[in-house]
Amino acid sequence: MKLTGDNYYANKVVELRADATNAFSDLSGQSAGDTSAMAELIETVFSPEGQRDARAKASRELLFSLKTTWRDAPAAVARTDEGLFPLGILTQAKRGYLITIGRQMNGCFTAGWYDASAVMMRRLIEIAIIEAFEKKGIATKIKDGDGNYAQLTELIARAIAEPSWSLSRNARKFLPQMRDIGHSSAHGRYFLARKGDIERLRQGCRLIVEEFLHHAGLL
Repeated sequence: MKLTGDNYYANKVVELRADATNAFSDLSGQSAGDTSAMAELIETVFSPEGQRDARAKASRELLFSLKTTWRDAPAAVARTDEGLFPLGILTQAKRGYLITIGRQMNGCFTAGWYDASAVMMRRLIEIAIIEAFEKKGIATKIKDGDGNYAQLTELIARAIAEPSWSLSRNARKFLPQMRDIGHSSAHGRYFLARKGDIERLRQGCRLIVEEFLHHAGLL
């Protein structure tokens, strides 16, 4: 079986090497020495010119390292600069707390923590709505007798009914959906959000947040 040239096995080795390299790049939290040793093992295992015995030995060492040294390494690194929401919009609003919440929401999404992402999405929408009411000087409409802001369900109901602005049809459509996924992820005993649940709300989240930040005079 030839591992060089243009043939099935040679091409398969190239594919496997690429997969191994990508997986390795996702691992983190180990020392520089451990990282260097892992890189060398990957190079030996997937080297088509290497000796068969050397590849076999490196393969065994690589498998052992994956089950010991690298066992608890995270499978992926959370990316906070991409995902659900374009952070440029929040940067334009010039509110550090909005950017931080957006980064956490995106980071949770890219890391696969979908319930956490939904909860941060819910928080971002709550704040955007509150910002709009405060800008209009009508924050008392969303506060209780003790001066505390209403919960999301009430915030959404009052935002939809508020005559100080005219919400778009899409905002009215998406707001209840955002409310429901936020409630389910935060309080649902048996509910576990999946990637598709959050992805379906990507457009709605951006539209709602952007619309209320416009009403708040931040965009």
